[in-house]
Parts: sequence; structure tokens; C-alpha cells
Amino acid sequence: MSDEETETHEIHVHLDRLLAERDMTLAELAARVGVTNVNLSILKNNRAKAIRFTTLTSICRVLGCQPGDLLSYGPVRSDVQAG
Repeated sequence: MSDEETETHEIHVHLDRLLAERDMTLAELAARVGVTNVNLSILKNNRAKAIRFTTLTSICRVLGCQPGDLLSYGPVRSDVQAG
């Protein structure tokens, strides 16, 4: 494995919370944003290595949120299992 593959990040995605607050499914968001369920699932489960600003813009537009509502920075907590 390369260093890039084993490198972890401390960006957390709060898509589950935002979807629940809006009573929206991942599939509905994917259709409205124009990305695949798989790609959104990767993002939702904190496994994404990157996100395009156009995708972030679309997600924020559909969910009516700011990027800071979707993403946060902080150390990985030991009481939270890696997804």
C-alpha cells in the first residue's frame, strides 16, 4: 500500500444528519444532485478522498445548507468506529 492509501484525514461528513433533518433519502439526493448513489454513499461514509466544488455546490443547493453544515474538521475520536 502506498502512503496515500493509508493516509487518514480528519474531515467528517454529516450527510446522514442533513438527510434525516430533511426527510430525504440518499437515492433522492443522488438523483437531484446528478451523482450516483455509490459516490454519495462513499462521501456519506467518510471514505471519499475528494469532492468536486460543483458537486459540493449541488449538494448544498439541494439540501439548502452551507458547506460547513456538511463538513467539519476534527481529530478522529476513539469512541467512533471508522466507517
